[in-house]
Amino acid sequence: MSLKAGDKAPEFQVKDQNGNLVKLSDYKGKKVVLYFYPKDNTPGCTAEACNLKDNHQALKKAGYEVIGVSKDDEKSHQKFIEKYELPFILLADTELDIHGKYGTWVEKSMYGKIYGHRTRHLSHR
Repeated sequence: MSLKAGDKAPEFQVKDQNGNLVKLSDYKGKKVVLYFYPKDNTPGCTAEACNLKDNHQALKKAGYEVIGVSKDDEKSHQKFIEKYELPFILLADTELDIHGKYGTWVEKSMYGKIYGHRTRHLSHR
């Protein structure tokens, strides 16, 4: 699936780092920055998360909620949040359901090995 500017954001429900069920509809009427990343504790993903952490107060002041999404499980997310003191929730999309709905995960292959890869960032309301 490929979303375009102006498309309605697909609904989802998945658990956050604490096992709480989170639905996009929980944020109806709010501005949401939904960011996708491949893996907790990798250099690029850590830099991205820390940049969002450093700018979190400005984003909150502007009325945005930040939500991170990766295929990592709840335990991995908990450790990532604790290690870097991230002030926003991370969703455990272990079945790649949200990634599939938003078109942010595709299979690639290199030297016969197949692996997943995040294709782009999305932000929406």
